Amino acid sequence: MFGSDRNPARDAGRVSTAGMVLLPIQFTWPHGGDDVSICGSFNGWTELVRMSQVEGCPNVFKAVCAVPHGSHEYKFFIDGEWRHDEQQPHRNGEYGIVNTFDTLPVPAEVSQHQIPAVILNQTIPRISEGDLRASRYQISAFLAAHTVYELLPESGKVVALAVDLPVKQAFHILAEQGIPVAPLWDFYKGKFVGVISASDFILILRQLGNHGSTLTEEELQTHTISAWKEGKARRNGQVDGHGRPIPRHLIFAGPGDNLKDVALKFLQNGVATIPVIHSSLEDGSFPQLLHLASLSGILKCVCRYFKHCSGSFPMLQLPIYAIPLGTWVPRIGESSSRSFAMLRPTSSLSSALNMLVQARVSSIPIVDDNDSLLDIYSRSDITALAKGRAYTHNLNEMTVYQALQLGQDSNSPYEPRTQRFQMCLHTDTLLKVMEQLANPGVRRLVIVEAGSNRVEGIISLSDVFRFLLG
Repeated sequence: MFGSDRNPARDAGRVSTAGMVLLPIQFTWPHGGDDVSICGSFNGWTELVRMSQVEGCPNVFKAVCAVPHGSHEYKFFIDGEWRHDEQQPHRNGEYGIVNTFDTLPVPAEVSQHQIPAVILNQTIPRISEGDLRASRYQISAFLAAHTVYELLPESGKVVALAVDLPVKQAFHILAEQGIPVAPLWDFYKGKFVGVISASDFILILRQLGNHGSTLTEEELQTHTISAWKEGKARRNGQVDGHGRPIPRHLIFAGPGDNLKDVALKFLQNGVATIPVIHSSLEDGSFPQLLHLASLSGILKCVCRYFKHCSGSFPMLQLPIYAIPLGTWVPRIGESSSRSFAMLRPTSSLSSALNMLVQARVSSIPIVDDNDSLLDIYSRSDITALAKGRAYTHNLNEMTVYQALQLGQDSNSPYEPRTQRFQMCLHTDTLLKVMEQLANPGVRRLVIVEAGSNRVEGIISLSDVFRFLLG
């Protein structure tokens, strides 16, 4: 049954005689033991492959083996005894009762680093529709019973910009203050009329870049924020019958608004920040800017309230791979309704900006040749271009690597800044993911494979609230 020193795990990614690539399959034994191995038809029943104990799960062992497409049989060798897993498909075979599985062919042109390990017969935890509805109702009721007032800090500052400020100056202020968004104040109208964010700067750079290969400071200086907003409305066809731009209504919240309504405002309008504005007068005059609300602040309230009673909410204990949550890298042979964008450090900055706009995402993972996470490029990183007038350069010639260096000391070598992004595993519970996203400044988590940090997906604050509110 044995007698070969061939190691099937080393053969993953090699092309078989049939011109197909071997597929990495992750086998799992969840029933304990001291010495656990696996063997099967995929390696000719010639070698025991040692299985490793999963950290934090003393009864769970796993191993990844290279498997050609077709139908296969396998058994586990537990502490000197051949066994099969009764929880997985099995039948009578040449070696007694054996477990079985099938794999589909993988084209030879697919390179090894593109093939994620498939977890064989992974049991997906589920809860009943009744429990799901009950959990969502409780969270929805909590949000409806609490107000924005609870989000207000005891102290702090909020930066607002005048609409007649030149774009270049606004660019520098956001960079110097380290903020991605600022409300806009119109002195003539005596009220807040909108916000300017990193997304505006992305569009500005792309629009002005059409005038030539580089941007000049004069071009940025001549464009005020109000002029940019009006031009943007015209380009988007948002004009009245006389060709005048139609001003967009400011999306804001009052301190007395309930958190559920505000959360829905975030989701319905696709914004990351909502100004909290209060006026003691009925006509809304003399408004006061109190705070910039975010979904992370609302999520923090949810976590604080439900953390100590999470056992009563099975939904919060589900691993995220068992929930329709976030955007995932499609596996080989799978289709996806949403494309998953990734960048290399050598990608041009212009391509990164185009991807942010076209994919309608707030950030894109930066990966190496094995798709392992190195860093992340976000819309808010665009404000770093204000340092050293980097926005005057040709963005086709600047790499993402160089753009990220702008946020660091120019005398220091570039290193991935793990504090800029947060990671999670697909086995993490929904509650754990929520607690991470509730931290200030965290807007998304990159889902990675344990050990390799290979990117598997991404979860945003908006994704979580869409799931929680149904």
